[in-house]
Amino acid sequence: MRIPLIAANWKMHKTVNEAAEFVHRFAMLAAAGDIETVICPAFVHLAAVGELCRKHGIRLGAQNMFWETAGAFTGEVSPPMLKDLGVDYVIIGHSERREHFAETDQLISRKVKAAFQFDLVPILCVGETLQQRQANKAMDVIAEQVSTALSGLDPSRVRRTVIAYEPVWAIGSGLAATGSDAGAAGERIRTTIGEMFSLKVARDVRILYGGSVNAENIQDFLRETEIDGALVGGASLDADSFARLVNSAQKAVVV
Repeated sequence: MRIPLIAANWKMHKTVNEAAEFVHRFAMLAAAGDIETVICPAFVHLAAVGELCRKHGIRLGAQNMFWETAGAFTGEVSPPMLKDLGVDYVIIGHSERREHFAETDQLISRKVKAAFQFDLVPILCVGETLQQRQANKAMDVIAEQVSTALSGLDPSRVRRTVIAYEPVWAIGSGLAATGSDAGAAGERIRTTIGEMFSLKVARDVRILYGGSVNAENIQDFLRETEIDGALVGGASLDADSFARLVNSAQKAVVV
């Protein structure tokens, strides 16, 4: 049974006071249900936000991490540092990391493996650019990103992995993929995992959609058999907006 998951990626937004106010209001507005919710604040707010999240039954996520446990890597944050702060999930391979910080599939694979070494669940982001989509290469790009990131992992760890399909052209653009687009990508992701490991492993992996998702369109994605939730950017920055999204998602899922 795959438990639906909605994750908020705040990116580089909010002061610590704004973050605290968000958690309090969101917890007040969001209906209790069967969906697992995760909030991913900036590194500097993990401790404060994590304490509040635990009070309200919300999971804590980080937006990135380095693959080494310690060392002379100025400005980086290690897996054990995140674990020490009570982090449950970590976003890895977001398109903004790939584009602005030149993260490759091979580097992302190292991060995925490092996350599991410290019992952090990776939210692995994959997705194609507009140019790749127009060239009919979207599915091949997605399959390559998935296969490289998961290569060499034990099947028991693959089963715990969360994969977020985020078409690069839809992130922050206001242009969302259709439910059928997301469903097709989810099917390719699950097929790729099945070919690498087994169909049983593939069936256990949770697949999210991300890219201009909001309260108005979340149900379209969750109606797709292969989509188990969403990684939310802009719509997660306002507590009322994010609560509406989660409450809308509750109506579409059956656990």
